[in-house]
Order: sequence, then C-alpha cells, then structure tokens
Amino acid sequence: MTSAPLKGADLVEAGPLADGTGTAAQSVRPSRPRRRGRSAPYWFLVPTLTLFAAFTVVPIGYAIWLSLHKVQVRGIGLGKGARQQVWNGLGNYTDVIKDSEFGHSVLRAFGYGLIVIPTMLGLALLFALMLDTPRARTVPFARLAIFLPYAVPGIIAALMWGFLYLPDVSPFYYLLDKLGLPQPDLFNGGNLYLSFANIAVWGGTGFNMIVIYTALRAIPPDIYEAARIDGATDLKIALRIKIPIVLPSLVLTFFFSVIATLQVFTEPMALKPLTNGLPSSWSPLMAIYDKAFLQSDIYGASATAVVLALATFVLSFTLLRISDRYTREDRA
Repeated sequence: MTSAPLKGADLVEAGPLADGTGTAAQSVRPSRPRRRGRSAPYWFLVPTLTLFAAFTVVPIGYAIWLSLHKVQVRGIGLGKGARQQVWNGLGNYTDVIKDSEFGHSVLRAFGYGLIVIPTMLGLALLFALMLDTPRARTVPFARLAIFLPYAVPGIIAALMWGFLYLPDVSPFYYLLDKLGLPQPDLFNGGNLYLSFANIAVWGGTGFNMIVIYTALRAIPPDIYEAARIDGATDLKIALRIKIPIVLPSLVLTFFFSVIATLQVFTEPMALKPLTNGLPSSWSPLMAIYDKAFLQSDIYGASATAVVLALATFVLSFTLLRISDRYTREDRA
C-alpha cells in the first residue's frame, strides 16, 4: 500500500515509528509562499500610509514646529542674517489667547452656527421624512433636486448668491422695487449673518438629507405596518418611530455641521470684495489667513491653526461623549 505524495505546505519531517515499520509526522513547517501571503495586506496599506504621512502627518508636525518659533530681527532687518528664526516656546500661543480679534472671530462663528445648524438639520430631517412617506411622488427627482446644490462648488455658490445680494444687479431687488417693498441691505449688520447662513443652508441641506434618508430606508417596513395596525398616523410614526431610530444619523450630521461652522471660510472670503462691512478676520480661518499672508506672520498663524484644531477636537469629543452617554441610558 503506497502513501500519497506530500505537497506544498503539507511537507513534514518524518521519523521512524516505535516498531520500525513506518514513519510518522513529527512537525509541520509552513511553506514560504504562505508566509508571504500573510504579509500581502500590509503591502496594500503602504501607498495609503505614505500619502497620509506626506500630506497630513508631516504638515501637522511642521505647523506645530513653526508655532514654537518666531523671527528675530536685528537692526533694520536688512542684509544677510538680519532675520533669524529662534525658539519662542509657548509665546505664540499666549499671543493667540490674548488676541481679541481671534476671540471675536470665534464668537462670530458661533453666532453663524446658531443660525445655520438648526435650520439646515431641521430642513434636512423634514425633507427626508417627506420623501420617506408612502404617498410621496416623484421621489427620485425630488431627492436629486434637493441634493443638487451640494454638488455646486462652494466658491461658485458664494459668488452666485453674492451677486443676487447686490442691489444693482439682483432681480430680487428689482421686483421689490416694482412692488414698492423695502429693500434690505444684506451686507451690513445682522443681515450679514443671514446672508452667509443662507448660502450654507442652501448648499448643505441636501447632503444631510441624504444621510438621514438613507437611515430611514434601512428601517424594516414591518415596524410601520405594525404601527398602522395599532392606529398610528404618519405623523405619530414619524415622531415616535422614525426620528428616534435615525437619531444616531442626526448626531453624526450635527458633528459634521459643528466642524464646518468652525471652519467657515469660502462664503465670507468670496463675499468680502462685494462689501466694505466685512473685516478680514470675520471667521477663525479668515483670521489665520490674514495673519499668515497679509501680516506675514506664519508663526503666529501656525499657533492659531493649532489652537483652532485643538478646540475643534475637544468640542467634538465632548459632544460625542455626551451623546454616547445619553444613548446608553436610553438603551438601558
């Protein structure tokens, strides 16, 4: 009786049996191809890790390094060696904390967020619930129409709305004039917040609506059928079933909206040439841009960027922990 030949990874080291009549497998040695196969997934990660390190980790590290230095000027600042980069420690961070302009920009961003976030998420939830009702018609077209503004680049949307805000070229002002109605100045005072908020709501509602609508479509239809058998109306189903189930999606969109609010830059920067009432440091990112490229203080700008990044991280982490705690209490 002959034994089958050994192949590949089944190669064994044989030794004599106790009675000397045959051999027995003593140890198994994996072949080299199998060892190489185990390391293959890590090789696929190399391009991603390389790009992440080159375009994320290195710039962040360089910004932190710049924030700890400053330029020391000797004499009138002319000639070789007149400007020298020296260690400054936490001096730039102290200047950021004492900078009233940066503090005002943060307050303006929070005021802007108080208008944008509730309005945008409220409309996104309302549209998602309306599209998810059984009686909704032309859902694909409505879904595309609501989402389409999000596909418009932010700079183009800001310029488009900016010209619609200008009295000399806006058709809305022409209609108000013909109807004898007052014409508001959308570039001064509190109306400026409404102008920026309108652009953000117009462009961001569609994305948040898609996130919430996707969560609604994942709910099993059996739950709705059982609720309707018990006599629940569409309004009660929305308030007592749909909204509680999609609450994690609402929390997710809320976090994205908070981060986007602290990083608002495109709208005020694009509309700044159209008005004289907008300061160069209206938002935190505009303050960083002003300090880096208009005041040529790249070291102070780096410290301001690090402070803003840390504040965003702390705020997001705190809100996430609070949300997670309440979610666990509801499940318990």
